[in-house]
Amino acid sequence: MIIVMKPEATEEEIAAVENKIREFGYEPHEIVGVECKVIGAVGDERGKERLHTLDSWPGVDETIAILKPYKLASREAKPHDTVIDVDGVPVGGELFTLIAGPCSVESIEQMCGTAEKVKKSGANMLRGGAYKPRTSPYSFQGMEEEGLKILAEAKKTSGLPIVTEVMAPNEIELVAKYADVLQVGARNVQNFSLLKEVGKMSKPVLLKRGLMTTIKEFLMSAEYILSEGNKNVILCERGIRTFETATRNTLDISCVPVLKKETHLPILIDPSHATGHWDMVASMARASVAAGADGLMIEVHPDPANAFSDGPQSLKPEKFAALTEELRPFLKLMKRTL
Repeated sequence: MIIVMKPEATEEEIAAVENKIREFGYEPHEIVGVECKVIGAVGDERGKERLHTLDSWPGVDETIAILKPYKLASREAKPHDTVIDVDGVPVGGELFTLIAGPCSVESIEQMCGTAEKVKKSGANMLRGGAYKPRTSPYSFQGMEEEGLKILAEAKKTSGLPIVTEVMAPNEIELVAKYADVLQVGARNVQNFSLLKEVGKMSKPVLLKRGLMTTIKEFLMSAEYILSEGNKNVILCERGIRTFETATRNTLDISCVPVLKKETHLPILIDPSHATGHWDMVASMARASVAAGADGLMIEVHPDPANAFSDGPQSLKPEKFAALTEELRPFLKLMKRTL
């Protein structure tokens, strides 16, 4: 349920409505709109009829039932696009988000060198994994806190905000100390304990779609984060599992218009994980821009042949530079800037 306040509603009237929502056993979530403030009432749907009594309260314009199961993530709750500030970089607005960097943090030379090169080519955020969830327990699992310290040094030298993955609730505080964006990977998209905990943080969360996650399930995972109070959720499509084996996964490019219709949250595309082949990244990146995505997340490594993880899908810095130039006419067509 959402309670639409009148444009002239006072702070006292808004506070009174929020207190009554709590009294009814719901949690109020303020949604600031262009012309008025909306309060989302989230809780057990069985008692929602009581919320309709707020129609007659001072300052209330109307109460509206949200039909979608994802209440706070839906366009019904917030018709206008959300723009998320990541240490001065807006995600979801006119500026196109371009996150680049290696799959895994390997050394300070690797990260600082890559950061300098991708920034020069137009990237506005740096990615790198310090904790790496791998299919095999014998694969490289990441440098952990030492990797986080290297990421912090790379930010210091380049000025690029850091995006890195958090895998467990007990690691959140440590990762948040170094990272500007907490990434929840595809394998953890329905790790509800983790989603609740990152929802209690104020740091933006980049939520990756799971291999076999429907769009509805994807948005319900985002709802877990939003319902805990963190409004800074960025969605990321990274390919889903189908019968096809020619690519690592199947990039669901159609999710962009679907998500744009269903939610106000920004949506990024990761063509590196979607295809698994560096020579397919450029074409899928161009298609993502044309489809209306708010940004891209691309793996870039100075020496892919010797990368600790995901070398076959990583672009060399010079290939990444060429790609950003290829994207400019597409971005101009979509009224985006880089």
